[in-house]
Amino acid sequence: MKSRSKGETLIGATVRADGSGGSVTNEYGFYSISLPAGSHELEFSAVGLLTRELTVNLTRDTSVNIFLNDDNKSLDEVTVTASSRRRSLSSPQMGLDHVSTSEIKNVPVLLGERDPIKVITLLPGIKSAGEGNTGFNVRGGAADQNLILLDEAPVYNASHLLGFFSTFNSDAIKDINVYKGGMPAQYGGRLSSVLDIKMNDGNNQDYNVSGGVGVISAKLNVEGPIQKDRSSFLFSARRTYADVFLKLSNDSTINSNTLYFYDLNAKLNYILGDKDRLYLSGYFGQDKLGVGKLFGLDWGNGTGTLRWNHIFSNKLFSNTSLIFSNYNYKIHINSGGYDLNIFSQIRDWNIKEELQWYADSRSTLRMGVNAIYHEIRPGEVTPTSANSGINESILQRRHSLENAVYLSDTWKATDDLNITYGGRLTGFSILGKGDFYDIDPVSGKVTDTLRYSDGQVVKTYLNFEPRVAAALQLNATTSVKASYVRNVQNLHLLANSTSSSPTDKWVASTNIIKPEISDQVSLGYYKNLPGNVYELTVETYYKTMQHQVDYRDGADVFSNTNAIESELLFGKGRAYGIEWLLRKRVGRMTGWVSYTLSKTEKLIDGINNDRWYNATQDRTHDIAIVAMYKLNRKWSLSANWVYTTGNAVTFPAGKYRSGDQVLFYYTERNGYRMPAYHRLDLGATCQLRQKKRFSSELAFSVYNAYARQNAYTIEFQQDPDDAQKTQAVRTALFGLIPSISYNFKF
Repeated sequence: MKSRSKGETLIGATVRADGSGGSVTNEYGFYSISLPAGSHELEFSAVGLLTRELTVNLTRDTSVNIFLNDDNKSLDEVTVTASSRRRSLSSPQMGLDHVSTSEIKNVPVLLGERDPIKVITLLPGIKSAGEGNTGFNVRGGAADQNLILLDEAPVYNASHLLGFFSTFNSDAIKDINVYKGGMPAQYGGRLSSVLDIKMNDGNNQDYNVSGGVGVISAKLNVEGPIQKDRSSFLFSARRTYADVFLKLSNDSTINSNTLYFYDLNAKLNYILGDKDRLYLSGYFGQDKLGVGKLFGLDWGNGTGTLRWNHIFSNKLFSNTSLIFSNYNYKIHINSGGYDLNIFSQIRDWNIKEELQWYADSRSTLRMGVNAIYHEIRPGEVTPTSANSGINESILQRRHSLENAVYLSDTWKATDDLNITYGGRLTGFSILGKGDFYDIDPVSGKVTDTLRYSDGQVVKTYLNFEPRVAAALQLNATTSVKASYVRNVQNLHLLANSTSSSPTDKWVASTNIIKPEISDQVSLGYYKNLPGNVYELTVETYYKTMQHQVDYRDGADVFSNTNAIESELLFGKGRAYGIEWLLRKRVGRMTGWVSYTLSKTEKLIDGINNDRWYNATQDRTHDIAIVAMYKLNRKWSLSANWVYTTGNAVTFPAGKYRSGDQVLFYYTERNGYRMPAYHRLDLGATCQLRQKKRFSSELAFSVYNAYARQNAYTIEFQQDPDDAQKTQAVRTALFGLIPSISYNFKF
């Protein structure tokens, strides 16, 4: 199923037969529906497009390719419908939130940069890792426990400008799904969530150019047919220009600095025949931060995906993918007698084959195999001159092979009961060459060193990940759902602060660092209120986590060239909570109210006297109110307000003097709280012109409208006027920040 105006395949479009039952298109627009021989009335619908009805007389298997026309009523009327897909009460899938491109467009954000990750943190169960940070925490999980996919390719650091913006350009995005629980069996490798982002395919009907200019960045999007109806291209680019303003300064300490990012999205799409389609997509983004010739920090992601869709029959669909992903950072230091570069990298090569079999009207099977080769270069320090004052130091590269096979079946047990069951079998093999260690668990000292040759298997971890979910529809407007899912994670992020940083270090499971394992059970209640204007969702969950990683007291994992395992401790964790979401989808005003009440804790021998303690990401309360109002055909208004409990932190419990120096000592891990965080953002969009061939708009936004000084850091120091007192110094990043941007399309 496709859009007629663009030729884009439609994800999640609905096919209904004879007023009931039916199917939903997959991520490539394919659907299959089983019906008895005879005449049937089919209805095809997708939000934002006109519904189409078709009468078919079935005597054999039949292929029906459907094009839906745009619904342009919103140009003439004030009453609009939300463009996000309606949820399915009968689907067993739990913990799934869909974010539409219009919601990304309308929600006000920092400096007018439309940001998918900032929008999803306004949903229940998904918490921002903090101001100036694109990391997020899902149902008690750490930021590295989220699998972020762009056209199936993993993105290891989804941040620009040290976390103020994400790597995703909203103009290049077609579809966004975030799974908080009950993840389908085709996803694996992370404990907490999956953020699955699909890029636009490119318009194969006509050429379009769109773009915009904002306070800090400009962007351009070009798409069109290579051969009409058969192939298309998409190219999207974005760049900030803060560095241009720096160079205007007469101060050499300012104009020699560097601060910018850019990203590029590209995609080619070929229809090879009635049964075959080929996609080639890629992303490349880079950040550059520099202080004259003294310091430089560059980091960036690169991904590439080659996919082949093949229809074996009306019931069997295949997707084959070759995927590449790369993340690296480079630091240059030329100060204090040192002149050196620091480099780190994680690179994946990935092959995946998946089959979807629409067995009959009651059963749909999904099965596949996946193999990923990981190469990690954790750290390489190299001098850049003969008198750099430092010797070369290269941490051992780590290689591993992650294999998986999965199978799931969505079964319509009765007219009111749907069940999805299945699982993944994963094998993670640690490969040589390199040195691996035995560690004394109490002291952390290396007791033995084992040396392996190139390609030799050090250890293999096998894990089975069962998945089951069920939905019972009580009536036309109400259902209850339950799910259980086990997830396994073999890549771990070691962070040197509470917020994510480009220089955080990825490590793979070793003979000491075991795979993290989580088991989550969820229960949900779903109600469409009268008229289907409002949707109420309530979900509760309980999650246990094995082999959780934390640092020994006083650990230094970033300057230590010894075994990283000697600085780590291992234990277990638990997270539980309840989430409420009330959403309005139609009318002049749309939006939602979300509230999360939750708890996240760890228990690790050697920390907090072997007692449970709060995880860094533990926040008791999380509230978001989002409203979008269509004032008239020209003006749209929006606002969002957020409130969260402060993160758990470790503050000093006292101080002592050592010679002339005052030192602080610490007792309970994460025993204190940052101050509560709250903020109001406002936005307005003015449609300047709306014609068939050209449209333009002005977008205004105010971030932190009442100028709340939310704490970014709190540091402690001795009061210079009274040695008996200690000062707590709060640093806030942002006050009130207005912005304006101009967007166009032709």
